[in-house]
Amino acid sequence: MALDKILSIGGKPGLYKLLTQTRTGFVGESLMDGKRISVSMRNNVSVLSEIAIYTLEEEIPLREVFQKIKEKEQGKKTSISHKAEKIQLEEYFFEILPNYDEDRVYASDIKKIVQWYNLLLENGITDFTEGDAEDVDSEEEE
Repeated sequence: MALDKILSIGGKPGLYKLLTQTRTGFVGESLMDGKRISVSMRNNVSVLSEIAIYTLEEEIPLREVFQKIKEKEQGKKTSISHKAEKIQLEEYFFEILPNYDEDRVYASDIKKIVQWYNLLLENGITDFTEGDAEDVDSEEEE
């Protein structure tokens, strides 16, 4: 399953799989416990494929950050818990993305990324390399 079907919903823990759209929003299924919820358009919803992380030069798509974590951890869960101390989380993230913007990427963001990565892994979502045609074209030009 691609990251464009995985959602983060403001005020709700974890991640949700997009099941179907309704007239007033959509239905999502929690990756944590499998419960289904109806979400209105008023909720703050982010699609993982649209999230990017600030670096000193540019914004890196979240899928690339997940791929770097996967390579570092050799396809296993992270060696650090999302509940670790702020300094430990920042040190871990610096190993993954040495040029991340420390002024705009907070410890709470790093916690979410670590938690989301582990949650995706638990649910068998491990292919972070796919992108849309636009991404492939820009990579070929470089």
